[in-house]
Amino acid sequence: MKTSLLAFAAAVAASAQTCSAFMPHTRLTSVPTSTRRIHKSAASNLVMRDYPKPNVEDTDNYRYAEAMSKSFGTNLKASPEQKKKVAVIGGGLSGLACAKYLVDAGHEPTVYEARDVLGGKVSAWQDEDGDWIETGLHIFFGAYPNMMNVFAELGIHDRLQWKIHKMIFAMQELPGEFTTFDFIPGIPAPFNFGLAILMNQKMLTLGEKIQTAPPLIPMLIEGQDFIDAQDELSVTDFMRKFGMPERINEEVFVAMAKALDFIDPDKLSMTVVLTAMNRFLNESNGLQMAFLDGNQPDRLCEPMKQHIEKGGGEIVMNTPVKEIVTNEDGTVNHLLMRSGEKIEADEYISAMPVDIVKRMIPKKWQQMPYFRQFDELEGIPVINLHMWFDRKLTAVDHLCFSRSPLLSVYADMSVTCKEYEDPDKSMLELVFAPCSPIAGGKVNWISKTDEQIIDATMGELSRLFPQDIANDERWPSTSKQGPNGQAKLEKYAVVKVPRSVYAAIPGRNKYRPSQTTPIPHFTMAGDWTSQKFLGSMEGAVLGGKLAAEAVSNRAIGNPDKPIKDIQQHIVDAAKEYESREPFGVKGEGAIAFGAGAQLKKDNEALLREVDAVQFA
Repeated sequence: MKTSLLAFAAAVAASAQTCSAFMPHTRLTSVPTSTRRIHKSAASNLVMRDYPKPNVEDTDNYRYAEAMSKSFGTNLKASPEQKKKVAVIGGGLSGLACAKYLVDAGHEPTVYEARDVLGGKVSAWQDEDGDWIETGLHIFFGAYPNMMNVFAELGIHDRLQWKIHKMIFAMQELPGEFTTFDFIPGIPAPFNFGLAILMNQKMLTLGEKIQTAPPLIPMLIEGQDFIDAQDELSVTDFMRKFGMPERINEEVFVAMAKALDFIDPDKLSMTVVLTAMNRFLNESNGLQMAFLDGNQPDRLCEPMKQHIEKGGGEIVMNTPVKEIVTNEDGTVNHLLMRSGEKIEADEYISAMPVDIVKRMIPKKWQQMPYFRQFDELEGIPVINLHMWFDRKLTAVDHLCFSRSPLLSVYADMSVTCKEYEDPDKSMLELVFAPCSPIAGGKVNWISKTDEQIIDATMGELSRLFPQDIANDERWPSTSKQGPNGQAKLEKYAVVKVPRSVYAAIPGRNKYRPSQTTPIPHFTMAGDWTSQKFLGSMEGAVLGGKLAAEAVSNRAIGNPDKPIKDIQQHIVDAAKEYESREPFGVKGEGAIAFGAGAQLKKDNEALLREVDAVQFA
């Protein structure tokens, strides 16, 4: 089989070419269902295309997620006597997913969101010009079974704009050129993945590709047990242990690590990479990507909110929790809000980020090993950029892996997203990572000014778009640009997320807590809790779904699911921990509650006070 596959790859690869930076599609491998407008400008004649929704349903992971969704309306469905009033702290994706499945099971959840916008790390807001500013660049993969089920259950699959099945990488040594991994329609997994790599003639030699395969075979044979066992190794450590060529790190794993967790390979747990690869290798359409057709609050969070409210739940905005108040025995008495209001419920669920939860742990819980293991987890810093240019850049209708020292992935949202479509000007959304020594970076960009960050980015864009970016005296890094470049930056937005998804450094997976806690009627949600997906939109939805399952299961009289095993050194250290009054959350807005924002004087001062390491 390997020989025939190599032969087929060699035949097909003979026609594969490197693509110029952001050139229009020249080798389409499937027929689009619709074509929007043709952009006529000096820089681009690109056609925005919607591709048919791939068959994401024909996988074991999707069927398992679908069965779990259906269970809330069947065997987990509460009778009127079993119906519970549930207080959910946090209106991010995990909190919204949790509340969605609770109403499906017949319960009455109320989501208490501290901010004036839903979504948490997928939140967005409009600037004074009406342009949307997003906390992050969010991509939906075919291998997101729980997220795909949410879209199906809400009837909003048509809001996903699926892109051609390929991956696009910048060529570091050839400024202005890109290369692709093309997934051939009709070739099943894992052969389509292997063929896509073998067809590419620009990134790895045939010998390097062959050397890459043996270390991945145990993953395919042993599955999750092998994947979990690699958590103590960084990506770099794993490569060296199994004799993989160093160039694989430079050509592939740097881009993957920065896209998966905003961190360099020498800092990232190999479990994260293997988890992703396992999905992509086992699901034919797992790597196919889609963009949401507009802003996340309206196009994703609002349908979830409407579903919750239609089912008898409630969403309450601008209502931060001040304290989780306990009884003498440590059980929850009520939630004390900043307004002074007391919220009492039958069940309580935290859907807060780990860094915020740690500030809220009641004094009576602080010596419990379950909560002490949270000390081993923290969010990773990341920066998301929006850059509006005065004209079109040559572009592709897809996500691009920059393989740049400063940038992770990016997209021209003016050609990938219907709501942001612009026939005359480009708007790039870029992930700036790693942006801090915490994430393996050499420079602490969180502490830099917006102008410094944008200037550094313009230097990288000059390399990626050598024929487009102008020599602009506002940005010294563009000073070497030639006369052909004409595109100048009109405006920009720098969104700093000091504590994003949990830092998936080696050895952290064992500290991710179960949704079941040692506190009766208190459950934990969030993408950082224990579940088989990494910190991501999919992980957030699954974490919330598992929390809803724990509450629903308890409501119908079943015993709690067991608490995940806790490491012995955590158990030993917890006995010596000196309990104190919880710090609580200081201030207002996104930075205070673990999301992202454009830093101004007020929230920068707050960040310096509550998370000084960001400026070290």
